[in-house]
Amino acid sequence: MRIVHLGLGAFSRSHQAWYTAHADDASEWGIAAYAGRSRDLADRLTAQDGLYTLIERGPEYDRFEVIGSVVRAHAGDDLESLLRDLAAPDTAVVTLTITETGYVSTPDGSPDLDHFGMARDLEVLRALGSDAAVEPTARPVTALGRLVLGLELRRRAGGPALALVSCDNLPDNGGRLRRGIEGLAAAAFPALPDWLADHVSFVSTSVDRITPRVEARDVAEVAAATGRLDEAPVIAEPFSDWVLSGEFPSGRPAWETAGATFVADLEPYEFRKLWMLNGAHSLLACAGLLRGHVSVAEAIADPECRSAVERLWDEDARNLPAGLGLDHYRDALLERFSNARIEHRLEQIAIDSLAKLRVRVAPVAERELGAGRTAEGCATVIAAWMAAIESGFCRADAAEREIADALASPNPREGLLGLLSAKLAADPVFAAKVECEFARIAAPAEVTAK
Repeated sequence: MRIVHLGLGAFSRSHQAWYTAHADDASEWGIAAYAGRSRDLADRLTAQDGLYTLIERGPEYDRFEVIGSVVRAHAGDDLESLLRDLAAPDTAVVTLTITETGYVSTPDGSPDLDHFGMARDLEVLRALGSDAAVEPTARPVTALGRLVLGLELRRRAGGPALALVSCDNLPDNGGRLRRGIEGLAAAAFPALPDWLADHVSFVSTSVDRITPRVEARDVAEVAAATGRLDEAPVIAEPFSDWVLSGEFPSGRPAWETAGATFVADLEPYEFRKLWMLNGAHSLLACAGLLRGHVSVAEAIADPECRSAVERLWDEDARNLPAGLGLDHYRDALLERFSNARIEHRLEQIAIDSLAKLRVRVAPVAERELGAGRTAEGCATVIAAWMAAIESGFCRADAAEREIADALASPNPREGLLGLLSAKLAADPVFAAKVECEFARIAAPAEVTAK
């Protein structure tokens, strides 16, 4: 065992564990995976010696594969084992899929010491001092609190360097993890920050693989197809993507032999995914719901929606550097979107559309206008969002109150555009383009939210 994973779940098993199992040197690496709060998945995997079936759900048929890279599965409350694994000299890599909320951080990525769990963890860690033995009652509750304690024990034991790899779907996820760990470490253990600087690297990643929920019928399908009863299968689309940027001071699996990409600058790849994959999802959600569609596959099969996606991608591509394989990436996205057997519901994608469009579409529109172009593709997305809101869709939003105020204003679409981007709202030509697109999109609308 040389990898510790925090956040055992469906995605980590369809992604990082899959890449590790497919690496040329897979036999030299193994994963000790720790669940979150629940012990159910860990118990089911333990009963199967860590083995599970990955169901690769293609557009026409399923493919079944047994994944064996998880050598131990632990409940989230098995702190004693976690601390032992983090301090073990053979551990070279720690990966995380703890979701955005698991970082318990402020907007700048530093630990949120006003949060009850983080504040309590800081008290627990400070009570250990620089030399105190770790008592069984010293039980941090946050992922970062447990990780900092494990790193402090590794420092005290004279352990070698290791890499921390965030695999959560966050921009600059490695930087965010660094700020959280370094901030909590500085507040808890005076000697730890200097050791971290010399012994710990923070790797940023861009991850992508749709991993739907497993239903009872999927368990039955595995049994019928393979003759094995698997209580912990996972489903994934055929496509997968993993781009990493950072150092691995004590080594790593040869993930590149499984298709991973290692780069010096991750930002262009983050933008590629954010603008092209996520931006198109938001467009399909807003326009598709207006046209009576339920899923991404239905919406992309609609020529009107497909044309709008292509126009948006043209603008995205003009603002991305060469060398990202954009033609292949676009083809892969169309194939993924068209896979009706991976149901991606538009209603779910449409949640919190305002915050999503601020990072998925507005930056591209601003760049297009700055280059003297019309940003018509982006205008279509924004107009579809406005039309969806006025038709009763896209109302499930954390900014519900601000949206309601904009709708109640004398010019609702002007108010909505201002919420999205002050820079775009200040451009009268672009605002007029959005109004024109809104009139075109909203005029034939036959569907309203129930």
